[in-house]
Amino acid sequence: MRFKTGIYRSMKIIVSHTTVPQENLNREQQLFTERPGEDVLFLYINAPCVVIGKNQLSEAETDLDFCRSRNIPVLRRLSGGGAVYHDSGNINFSFIVRAEKDGVLDRDFLSPVVAALKSFGIPAQIGSRKELSVNGNKISGTASHISRGRHLFHGTLLFHTDLEILHAALNGNHSLRGKYVASVPSPVTNISGLLTQKITAPEFMERLAVFFNAYFNCPSR
Repeated sequence: MRFKTGIYRSMKIIVSHTTVPQENLNREQQLFTERPGEDVLFLYINAPCVVIGKNQLSEAETDLDFCRSRNIPVLRRLSGGGAVYHDSGNINFSFIVRAEKDGVLDRDFLSPVVAALKSFGIPAQIGSRKELSVNGNKISGTASHISRGRHLFHGTLLFHTDLEILHAALNGNHSLRGKYVASVPSPVTNISGLLTQKITAPEFMERLAVFFNAYFNCPSR
């Protein structure tokens, strides 16, 4: 299983070794804006934080008091879509590539992720909102952004996230949404509970990097 012909020249896999949320978001933006000649897959794990879409109202999507009490920063990303919760049990992936003039919405960014999960025995399915689910439970949400000839497609993988804190942090005051974009809640589950072996999120991320290295036939760094 491969990406459609013509989307990539070469892929560089970059694994972040920091868990500081703002640093990883800054690195993602730098890869998007300052490396126009490269196609990149960026993998990273953040310390606890909430990341909202560019067209969302923070207080409508997050419980700001709860987040402040837990020292959970609320950050905004380049792309649209809904609010997501990150912690040390959540793995993030970002495809940053050239934007093609035709077929932008038909890009098949998720097939490699599905193939990677399948190699671990996880039968993930792609949904209508380009989310990934297993047995009806969401394990990944995605969003995208296109600007100046570059296409960013990124998503989360719930590996061993604290789901109780996730739900509490994303419990905003929906009555304030107005014209702002609403998050779409779904039942969620963790990938770790579907595996036959116990590994940590960083170990799983490294194994994903190894898989993508072989998938794209390119070096990871």
